[in-house]
Formats: sequence, C-alpha cells, structure tokens
Amino acid sequence: MKDPVLPGDPPVPLVLRRSARARRITLRISQVDGRVTLTLPAGLPASEAMNFAREKEPWIRGHLAARGGDILVGHGARIPVEGRILPVVPGGGRSVGWTADGIAVPGPAETVGRKLLVQLKGLARDRLAAACDEYADRLGRPFDRITLRDTRSRWGSCTSDGGLMFSWRLIMSPPEVLRYVAAHEIAHLEEMNHSPAFWQVVQRIHGDHRPYRNWLREHGADLHRYRF
Repeated sequence: MKDPVLPGDPPVPLVLRRSARARRITLRISQVDGRVTLTLPAGLPASEAMNFAREKEPWIRGHLAARGGDILVGHGARIPVEGRILPVVPGGGRSVGWTADGIAVPGPAETVGRKLLVQLKGLARDRLAAACDEYADRLGRPFDRITLRDTRSRWGSCTSDGGLMFSWRLIMSPPEVLRYVAAHEIAHLEEMNHSPAFWQVVQRIHGDHRPYRNWLREHGADLHRYRF
C-alpha cells in the first residue's frame, strides 16, 4: 500500500510503520531529511493514524518550516565548504575551479551536483587522512583504512581491526569540527566505548572537544539538506 500524504500547501508525505510493541501512535520528524514517520500498533487501522496526523498538522508544519527545505546543488546555489559559504558558479574547461570567491563548475546544469560531489569527497578524504595520521601518531596506534559514506545516524565509526569510516559531509563543517571527529574515532583504537577513559583519550590527543560536539548537535542536520 502506498504511503499516505497529508494534504495542504505543500502536501506532506507520511511514512506509516506498524510495530507489535507499539501501544499507541507516535510521531517523529527526522531532522536529517524531514521525513515524517507515524508508528502505530499492529492492529490499528491506517485511518486512525491519518486522524492523528491531522490533529498534529500545525505541529508538523511548524517543525518542517523550522528545519528548512532541501537545497538542490547547482549553479546559483550556495554551499558550505570547510565552514565557509561559497557560491556555485558556471566555469570553463573540464575541471572544477576553486577560488576565494566561489566554486566554478563547468558543464551542463544536470552534471553540476555530481561533479561537485566528486570534488567534495576527494577533499574530505585528504583532510580526514591528514587529521587521522596526526592523531594516530599522538596516540601511538595505527589505523588500517579510511572509507567515506553518506551516513545519517553517525559522523564516524571505528572497527576493532582499525577501520575508520566517516561521513564525507564533514567537509562542509568547520575544519575544527572535522578534526574533532577524526580524533574521536582514532581514540576508539584504544577505547572501544564511550567510557570516561575514552573521553580522557580524546582530551589527551585533541584537547577540549565540547564546542565541536555541540556544533554537530546544533548544525549537523543542516549538512544533510544539500542534495547533489
């Protein structure tokens, strides 16, 4: 069955999920992509969920408005790169050009997002690799590899065999935030947990981490609004 839509201007798509453990209808709006999810008990009719959504419509629309809409990256868009807001402008030749005033992307409009995404991922890998090398040296423990993904629930992770994963979208955050996440994952090479001992390792190799954790909590979801 196709997921329903809350009518209005604009219409709001709804995702209905059933759970055998649910005792009542619950509502959640993702700060990452604005998805509105209603979870309802297994035997409850879908019409009850729609009635619930209509009752909560002012709250739903208020939260979506506060989040802001998604931004399709193309010529004329403005995107954050290493904490700076840069305009995306038409460019000549074949290569993406980086200047102090913006990012010049050549080619037709439908290819701009894809070309810029390749550049951002490459820049993210360079910055993260350099930061991880530095913090691994401070810790005295090597890591095995770095992979980049477009994750929604975490900015990085570390496996028991020294594999590091990061969200490439960190390149849109200020450099200090990216470096903190690199130090956070490197610290897991010594402490595979979030115990007080782990945070002591972060403090030892990085210093005060609180401003950068707070930045991600307050602004991290905005980085997922950019669609390439």
